[in-house]
Amino acid sequence: MAQYNITIDSEILHHLFLKGAKDEGMAKLLESILNQILQAQATEQIKAEPYERTEERQAYRNGYYPRNLVTRVGTLTLRVPRLRNG
Repeated sequence: MAQYNITIDSEILHHLFLKGAKDEGMAKLLESILNQILQAQATEQIKAEPYERTEERQAYRNGYYPRNLVTRVGTLTLRVPRLRNG
């Protein structure tokens, strides 16, 4: 299994620790993490970073599909990468 580096914005952490907005903060955190994982998986599948040209490249990025995921902390909007020739 691959190992992914996840970065968390300080604004998301601020929302997470607000007293009245725990579900909203958790939803933003989960959405950010899942979108970063989707990006990392696309990079792994293509075998190239965005805008990187390599000989091992398998496909090309072609935008995103917006998809909603309903969870108990709220509805998350995921950006599922579209791949061309992959």
